[in-house]
Amino acid sequence: MMSLIKYEILQAVAEVQSFTKAAEQLGLTQSAISHAISSLEKEFGFPLIHRSRAGVKLTTDGQTMLLAMRKVLQAEELLQQQAAHITGVTKGTVRIGLISSISTKWMPSIIRVMEQRYPGIKIELREGDYYEIEQWLVSGEVDCGFLNRASFKQFQYIPLIKDPLMCIVSSNSSLYGQKLIDLKETENEHFIMPSYKGTNDVITMFEKHTIKPNIRFELFDESGIISMVEHHLGVSILPKLVLTGLPSNVRAIPFKQETFRIIGLSTTYNISPATEKFMEILMEWLEGNKDIDYLSKGTY
Repeated sequence: MMSLIKYEILQAVAEVQSFTKAAEQLGLTQSAISHAISSLEKEFGFPLIHRSRAGVKLTTDGQTMLLAMRKVLQAEELLQQQAAHITGVTKGTVRIGLISSISTKWMPSIIRVMEQRYPGIKIELREGDYYEIEQWLVSGEVDCGFLNRASFKQFQYIPLIKDPLMCIVSSNSSLYGQKLIDLKETENEHFIMPSYKGTNDVITMFEKHTIKPNIRFELFDESGIISMVEHHLGVSILPKLVLTGLPSNVRAIPFKQETFRIIGLSTTYNISPATEKFMEILMEWLEGNKDIDYLSKGTY
């Protein structure tokens, strides 16, 4: 058990890059944090932490060891959850990697149901892009994550919804009055490209239909993209899920071609009871939401 506490300390130090902040987070003294790290370094025989004026960071060896420690901590968490499950008490922690549209549109309602039905389960949310969520899954920092494709073989991927990709145009655009837009027509407009690491749904769609957009800007933030369109600086393509409260001079118009992204949930194959309960609530919520093109129909 003492080793597990040390592993938790190293994990906290790696996340906040500070002994002081890690001590505050874990409710320990700074000297206890320092002693635990020194004890681990002595036990393993090599440095785990690099100290500098900018703060503390894991050494390369420290990063390797933390990956192994996270697996031990996850196994301990799973063990405790299974014991609680046997005694009829559902508790534990589920850590979820989210894209922004999911955290805004889905999670408040889902968390409310989770808290009502399983008050013993703690939910931790971490927001990023597809690439970051994949990395968190690989490193064990999250138990499940929302992605737009299957990633690595060690994870199962459950497609959940089809989210239409819409053309976002301002009243100054020649496309503004159309009911449907042909993808080819976007080549004649200045284009604002959604930019993020990982598989880019818009770029993938353009490549599929051999479209060569006239890219003027590349932005990560959807609200920034919409603002650019609002000020007549170009057109863009965004998922329907992120489009609420558009400015009065901006329209979201569907394409003649079938254009959509798939959003699914990626998990390890050996999921914890807490993660399993989250998945049950998620799919129950999706099935009951008539505005969503749900794919899995309550099975996984």
